[in-house]
Amino acid sequence: MDPDHNAPPLNPLPWVVWLLALPLIAMEVVLSLGEAGVVGGPQAIGWRLQAVERFGLFPELLKFQWETGGHPIIELQRLVSYVLVHGSFTHALFAVVMVLALGNMVAGVFRWWGVLVVFLGSTVVGGAAYGLLVPGLRTQLIGAYPGIYGLIGAFTFLIWTKLALVGANRLRAFSLIGVLLAVQLVFGLLFGGGWDWVAEVTGFATGFLLSFVVSPGGFRRVVQMMRQR
Repeated sequence: MDPDHNAPPLNPLPWVVWLLALPLIAMEVVLSLGEAGVVGGPQAIGWRLQAVERFGLFPELLKFQWETGGHPIIELQRLVSYVLVHGSFTHALFAVVMVLALGNMVAGVFRWWGVLVVFLGSTVVGGAAYGLLVPGLRTQLIGAYPGIYGLIGAFTFLIWTKLALVGANRLRAFSLIGVLLAVQLVFGLLFGGGWDWVAEVTGFATGFLLSFVVSPGGFRRVVQMMRQR
């Protein structure tokens, strides 16, 4: 068969993946250029800190909103906006690469709205768990990783269903999250770690569970697989 010389060298990413990645890229480009002194003048050096204060998720504020019925309402946007800001260029770079890679794999099976529900749902639930469940926590949450772990949960769901169809051990589907958590534990022991893992593990669980609803065929497909065993 003759190769198609008009075909693109790389498979184009689904638009919904770029919808998730481009805001992260745009924010980091602006902050990194400001830190480098390319744009914004001397005051741009503090843009990252200002962005953390503007978009970050602060546990004390979230607990206050929980106690007051959500007031001030406008601050609830932090349950989503915290994904836009990262601690450094490297922190953001890894996040973008993982969004592109995992988002592409999930979007190859899920509908576009399913990808959004998984990422945003994991972001919100992971952020809420971080802010409400850890007592005495004062450190803000930033970065797209709870949503990324939600995509890992959706990818795990795809592997889980595939293993179930062939009658293989479905626990193998959780090997990726197991490795990630083990690496995170080692880094935490060696260099000290915070409580971000609460948001990430919750994000993973949320993404996995949401996949039962938003994946093609949804829960009905899973029930049929179970009956065929």
